[in-house]
Amino acid sequence: MNNLSSSSEAPRIFPHTRWSLVVAATGKDAPESAAALEALCRAYWYPLYAYVRRCGQSPPDAQDLTQEFFCRLLDKHWLDSADRDKGKLRTFLIAALKHFMSNEWRRASAQRRGGGRAPLRLDTSIAESRYAADQSSTLAADETFDRHWALTLLDLTLNRLEAEFAAAAKPVDFETLKSCLMAGRGAIDYAAVARRLGVNEGAARVAVHRLRKRFRDIYREELSQTLADGDDLEAELQQMAAALARK
Repeated sequence: MNNLSSSSEAPRIFPHTRWSLVVAATGKDAPESAAALEALCRAYWYPLYAYVRRCGQSPPDAQDLTQEFFCRLLDKHWLDSADRDKGKLRTFLIAALKHFMSNEWRRASAQRRGGGRAPLRLDTSIAESRYAADQSSTLAADETFDRHWALTLLDLTLNRLEAEFAAAAKPVDFETLKSCLMAGRGAIDYAAVARRLGVNEGAARVAVHRLRKRFRDIYREELSQTLADGDDLEAELQQMAAALARK
C-alpha cells in the first residue's frame, strides 16, 4: 500500500474501540463480556495462530491452542491486567500468548475434555490454508506475528471501507475501485476506471483519490485503536510498514 504513513490530513484523535472491547470483556455482565471477547478474537486471532504455527505446533495443536488461549483470557482474568496506559494491545496479546504457551498449555490440554468454557468458533480450516499459502516462510515467529498483525489491520480497514460503500448503496463502485488501492499512481488506467464507473476520466481520478485517502485515514484509525495513550502513531505506522516489507 502506498503512503500509508503519510496522511497529513487525517484526524489526530480516534475512537478507542479496540481497548474498549478489552474493558467490556472484563466486565461483570457475562453475555457482554463474552461478546466483547469474541469480537476481539474475530479481529485478531489469526496473527496469534500464525505465531503458534511458526513456533512449530501442528495445525490441530495450533487450532486448539489458539482457541484455548482466548478462553483462558477470561477464565484466568488475564485481561484484568491489560491497561491501555501501559502499552500496545499487540504487545499485550503476544506476551499473554507466550506466557500461556510456556506455563498453561499442557495443563489446559489435560483439562479441556473435562468441561469449562465452550470453544470459540474460529474458522481454523481457512487459517491453515492461509498459513500454507504464506510466502514469508523464513521469518521468525515474532516477525510472523507482526507481519500478520499488520495484514489483519489492512483487512479490517478494507472491510470497513467496503461497508461504507455498501451503506452508500455503491458496492459496485467499490469492486471497481478497490484494485486502485494496491496500484502505483502511474499504473492506474483511469480511462478504464471511468468507463466502468460510467463517469468521465476527471471524475474517476477524484474517486480514486478519495478512496485512497479514506483508506489511509481508516488504517490510521484502526492502528491508533490498538495503541496506548501517548504512543507514537507515526512510529507504529513505520513498524507495521517494515513488518509488511519482510519476506
